[in-house]
Amino acid sequence: MPVAWQLYLPREWAADTERRGKAGIPAEVTFATKTEIALQQMESLLAAGAPRYCVLADAGYGVDNAFRQRLSDLGLPYVVGITSAVVVWPPGVEPLPSKLYSGMGRPPVMPRRTRSRQPASVKDLAHSLPPAAFQTISWREGSNETLSGRFAAVRVRHAGGNSGKARLRPEQWLLIEWPSAEADPLKYFLSTLPADIALEELVAQAHMRWRIERDYQDLKQDLGLGHYEGRGWRGFHHHAALSIAAYGFLVSERLTAGGSDSTQKNFAARQVPAITSHGGAQRAQRHVADSITTIVINSASS
Repeated sequence: MPVAWQLYLPREWAADTERRGKAGIPAEVTFATKTEIALQQMESLLAAGAPRYCVLADAGYGVDNAFRQRLSDLGLPYVVGITSAVVVWPPGVEPLPSKLYSGMGRPPVMPRRTRSRQPASVKDLAHSLPPAAFQTISWREGSNETLSGRFAAVRVRHAGGNSGKARLRPEQWLLIEWPSAEADPLKYFLSTLPADIALEELVAQAHMRWRIERDYQDLKQDLGLGHYEGRGWRGFHHHAALSIAAYGFLVSERLTAGGSDSTQKNFAARQVPAITSHGGAQRAQRHVADSITTIVINSASS
């Protein structure tokens, strides 16, 4: 369930004293990228005793090398989306060791490449794989049918770019989703989940991001997050905290009622706030029959 929320403050807002004053933005809030905000939130959660579960993120976060490295430093495994342009060392191909130290200046640490020893984009690597490398994997029961796709997973090392900061990265998974009817892969993921993980489990973890989208949809449409019409920094974050608290209450009621198997039968007997936005609830029901919004609208109707 959602546990943290923060507005992204663009750089031009962060530097505008007048607008900051009107919106009541605290002086200690400075410009931070979205990946930096996410890391700050996770570090705070870990400091408060949160467990180290697998981190999921889309390509907007996954392409950030520093973001992925910090997750590893925090002991957090991840499955993050990346773009087709990300460059990796293919299986069995690695750069040469850094040059021997001559005794002058800083010791060299950058791995060496040669004309015949080069990394490849994940798109080129995907196209080089034989058809037998791909398997059809199902990961979840959708509202109308079982969701499945064609996947391949190989062990790679991120190439780290061509700058002097490049290092030989540890091996991790490159997961490729490529529908048979498409000319190019649909999605790419990098993951530090264990090397012995089954492909089915890796795919299931990667596709758990649908849960985040469901949370966001429920929060916006039926728990008030999208209804805020103020212009204050403090007011919005108070509003978001109340929306999250309401969501937490409904999750608790759902679990008490017996989870997804018996929710429809038992939930109507519990006292919960009625949802008045039937249109929003009906839109959410198109995805999963036992969504929070479906449960509440059904119990209200009963």
